[in-house]
Amino acid sequence: MTEDAPATVAVNLMFGRGFVDAIQGALPGEVVVASSDPRAARAEILAVYTNDDASVRASVTPAVRWIHALSTGVDGFPFDAVGDRAFTCSRGAGAVPIAEWAMAMILAHAKRLPESWVHEPPARWSVADLDSLAGRTLGLVGIGTIGTALARRALVFDMEVIAYRRHADRPALEGVTVVSDLVELLARADHVVLAAPATAATRHLVDAAAFAAMKPSAHLVNIARGSLVDQDALLAALDAGQLAAASLDVVDPEPLPAGHPLYEHPKVRVSAHISWSTPEGMARTLELFVENVRRYRAGEALDGVVDVEVGY
Repeated sequence: MTEDAPATVAVNLMFGRGFVDAIQGALPGEVVVASSDPRAARAEILAVYTNDDASVRASVTPAVRWIHALSTGVDGFPFDAVGDRAFTCSRGAGAVPIAEWAMAMILAHAKRLPESWVHEPPARWSVADLDSLAGRTLGLVGIGTIGTALARRALVFDMEVIAYRRHADRPALEGVTVVSDLVELLARADHVVLAAPATAATRHLVDAAAFAAMKPSAHLVNIARGSLVDQDALLAALDAGQLAAASLDVVDPEPLPAGHPLYEHPKVRVSAHISWSTPEGMARTLELFVENVRRYRAGEALDGVVDVEVGY
């Protein structure tokens, strides 16, 4: 490709030049440039990974016919800028590492890790108050690619898996019971994992009433978005004994400000939105995008289509 060849793919992302070069290497038949390159004005494909609203809008030029978000979640994307263009996301790219992280949190809670490690002779040896996963109930709020990946792993541990979905008649993974009543799921679950998209309909889905429906021994895991949880209600529920613990990879806002009570609460574990992290993460994201470019050029249906009306 010559340097003055018209671009066919523009990339707007918060990372460095390396990912643009990686996309170019994976798509030798395309001319891939950063969205800041003047040639991007003629590109019909736009790949985006940034939360800078103004930058996203500026990169959606009249020539763009298809927008692909290089992320799973698209909350915060300026949907009004999409227009009649095709819009997809990298749905499923991080499903396995995120499911593994959630499973690790469930195991850590059940086996009291790391607090059960000893560094000196304990008062009592060979005595502990640990829980099992076998026979316990995992409640999934959302059963998309991440929820399905987690359900597979939980079933291997002989957990009962139930999933909340507004349309319970839609099939899910074999062995998973789907319910359309959130309160029913919350009342039955020993571990509640949030794996639903962030939309106007799911904002503070888990609120004071939801915590009141949970078992006092329940453990909440959030791998979705912080906006799904009313964090003030969460802290109140923990203090009142309505909930045993919370493991949060996502919070609202991100990052939490210094001194926020979630950092120091003894029943809360917070990580910095890292559950997706894996050495193969960006490669998987690239793989999904490259396959979609092939589909786009072949006139085939695209994967990961986003419904802008519902927001995911």
